[in-house]
Amino acid sequence: MTDHAERAHRVCALVFDGMKMLDLAGPFEVFAEAARFGARYELEVRSGDGAPVRSSTGLRVPVDGDVESATDVGTALVVGGDDLPTTPISSELRAAAVSLSRRACRTASVCTGAFLLAEAGLLDGRRATTHWRHTRLLAAAFPRVRVEPDAIFVEDGTIITSAGVSAGIDLALALVERDHGEEVARSVAQSLVVFLQRPGGQSQFSPSLTLPRPSSPVLRQVTDAVAADPAADHSVPALAARAHVSPRHLSRMFRQETRSSPAKYVEGVRVDAAIRLLHAGHSVTTCAQRVGVGSPETLRRMFLARVGVSPSAYQQRFRTSTRGAAPDDED
Repeated sequence: MTDHAERAHRVCALVFDGMKMLDLAGPFEVFAEAARFGARYELEVRSGDGAPVRSSTGLRVPVDGDVESATDVGTALVVGGDDLPTTPISSELRAAAVSLSRRACRTASVCTGAFLLAEAGLLDGRRATTHWRHTRLLAAAFPRVRVEPDAIFVEDGTIITSAGVSAGIDLALALVERDHGEEVARSVAQSLVVFLQRPGGQSQFSPSLTLPRPSSPVLRQVTDAVAADPAADHSVPALAARAHVSPRHLSRMFRQETRSSPAKYVEGVRVDAAIRLLHAGHSVTTCAQRVGVGSPETLRRMFLARVGVSPSAYQQRFRTSTRGAAPDDED
């Protein structure tokens, strides 16, 4: 959607007690910064009943009124909160989300705000994402939502959902680019010292791939053995022999319980192990050897496929300020 020069685009955020402050402040800073480069945005903050709210930090957040009095809304922005995934959402908050969305040209959520949209039925039949820690819960709780766990943000029609907390900045930049073009969005990103398009997906921010643990005792014994020694021989025949079943039956068990082939599951365990080794400061070469993939190039291909960035890039982003990358690190 492109704004007419004579009319500002109104962004109206829905807030509530326990909201994440950065979910609101991050996107609003992007829109406000865009105004310095010629964009026209009006920013409003509204609660369901028009009363001020308190954020998760305890800070009081004043509002411009209730949702029902909102008019000419260009973007409805639904922020997240720590309790949304695990605490029943009130009918009043759900109704406020529906009302604001109906008044807007497009609706966007930040982080766990996707749970509020899902509870309101606004994500039924749509693709969506949320914080990596809660993607499985979102998929399980709302089976009509097609969850994309690795995405930074997902657009499906007039609904856009974004990943955890700071991904609201990525989302807002994408909306600025939609409204005012790449040059304005790039200027905002440079001014705020953030990526215009963040490399890789949100998998890179998860400390683990959190692979599913099978319920079958036989298969659990196999996967526990893989996790205990990722570098060992975990070919399908070797795994089948450990489970005392045929390779074909083992593959069927993996598909049923993990939605993955044995080879892909082993690959995930090895990438998970490599992530932990990278956090500990080991080089990519050492990681490749210790998780059983052989060469750094093989590990790099696996990382790019599963995490979205190379092992070296991952280590550069998440190492501590007091620990540099190992000298034999390879990309």
